[in-house]
This record gives sequence, C-alpha cells and structure tokens, in this order.
Amino acid sequence: MEERHYAFFQNRDCEYFPCHETQHPENFNCLFCYCPLYALGRGCGGNYRYTQSGIKDCSGCLFPHRRENYDRVNERFMEIVKKMQECE
Repeated sequence: MEERHYAFFQNRDCEYFPCHETQHPENFNCLFCYCPLYALGRGCGGNYRYTQSGIKDCSGCLFPHRRENYDRVNERFMEIVKKMQECE
C-alpha cells in the first residue's frame, strides 16, 4: 500500500499516548482519537465490552488505531449517518 500521510497521525506528545495497550506503538494511529464507530453500538465491529453499569468500554479495542484500518473505518460513515438520522 502506498504511503498516504492523511491516513495516519500520531500525537506522541499526548499525555495518554498510546491510549490503548499495544506492542506496536510505532503503528498506533491517533487519527480517530474518539472512535466514530462507537455510535454504532454493538454493531461497531470492535473489541468492546459493556460494564455492569451499561457503559460501553472500548479500552481493549485497537481497531480504529491500526494504521491499516483507515479505509475500513471510513467505509462505515454512511452507517453512522443513517444511525444518527434514525435518532431525529
């Protein structure tokens, strides 16, 4: 895959970097710092769990932070739009 600088960003100065445990911090993508797939709830496709109080906990998920998943996240934006339209 050719290098696409717009598809990868790191903020190593962030006090939370990396915000998820990873063995490959050099490939940790901060571009989706707040995961847009969170809004899809159980359909997000990531590695999440719900706490006893019903809060979605994504601390075990690296899906949006993997360099190679940029396109896969963007492909799902229309699902997010549809979900938001259903809430209106």
